[in-house]
Amino acid sequence: MKTIIIGGTFNPIHNGHLHIINELKEQLAYQRIIFIPSNLQAHKSSLFLVPIKDRIEMVKLAIENSPAIIDLCEIERGGISFMIDTVNTIKEKYNISSRIGLFIGDDLILGMKNWHNIEELQSQVDIIVAHRDSNEELETNLTHNYLNNISMNISSTDIRNRIKKGREYKNLIPEKVYKYIIEKELYI
Repeated sequence: MKTIIIGGTFNPIHNGHLHIINELKEQLAYQRIIFIPSNLQAHKSSLFLVPIKDRIEMVKLAIENSPAIIDLCEIERGGISFMIDTVNTIKEKYNISSRIGLFIGDDLILGMKNWHNIEELQSQVDIIVAHRDSNEELETNLTHNYLNNISMNISSTDIRNRIKKGREYKNLIPEKVYKYIIEKELYI
């Protein structure tokens, strides 16, 4: 089964993430799309993370009517998450012997050269990049392919800032995630 993983803090998950599910299925025929919420990311601050249980629940709510699934391997492992460890765990857990896809936004592609064990990672995955910050294809030494997607410049940071400032954000996230954030009084 053709598999791709989408890692991140999902703090919160938003409509840009969900749009990608359809693009990955339609354009590249991925059959298994796995969302992997991170425990702690090596290249991001954890200063503004809501509790893990809330991030997991928001991802579950967001993908419940989609073909995507959630895997908690990084949270179960604990500590800082390195993508090579996650890829090895997923390949073993789902009995995958072939290469898998690794989805990232174009905001991450230039910094990937600094990722832990990037050479080994690149030998095991096909890096799939979505337009997010740029409509142009960014140049890098890493082998990668771009999705032909609409650039949806939605970010979790912007959503959190909108919530703190009392600005509208309902149209940026799934309805059930919006209700969950209100009910749990997250990001205020």
